[in-house]
Amino acid sequence: MDFTIRAATLEDCKDISRMILELAEHEKVSDQVKITQRDLEQDGFSKNPFFHGIIAEVPEHHKSREGHTKVGYSLYFYTYSSWKGRAVYMEDLYVMPEFRGKGIGKALMSKVSQLGLAAGCTQLNFTVLDWNKSSLDFYLKQGCWDVTSDLGYHCMRCEGDALEHLAQGDL
Repeated sequence: MDFTIRAATLEDCKDISRMILELAEHEKVSDQVKITQRDLEQDGFSKNPFFHGIIAEVPEHHKSREGHTKVGYSLYFYTYSSWKGRAVYMEDLYVMPEFRGKGIGKALMSKVSQLGLAAGCTQLNFTVLDWNKSSLDFYLKQGCWDVTSDLGYHCMRCEGDALEHLAQGDL
């Protein structure tokens, strides 16, 4: 299948927002999505962006059943490992269901890896749901390994009132 991978632009935020909702539905957590197209525009395309993005796009003659030519995306940002140095974190990797199995996901992940290496990163980090066997198998096939099972690390989060209390030193 003919497709291109390119840097996301401000004009892509509507489609990125749409695909974020599709990804959340697939992961059975659509009620968790709170960001808007405007948030994406401000947070990804300001002077000091919080994230970067890439888009997978197909020609008009391959558009989706709903008429979309932007059929996949990845959001990523740079982090730092106190043990390994520079790292890139892939927040999302998504390809619309009807375009899966055509090399688009691999191309998106490869591009994030290339960008990370070009920035001096020594690792690519991301999370995957434990029930998502097809994604787990895909990542393992790319040479990735499961940090949780191999090293015992768990991904932790603090948000909402707990974050506010923590910031105030109340806990």
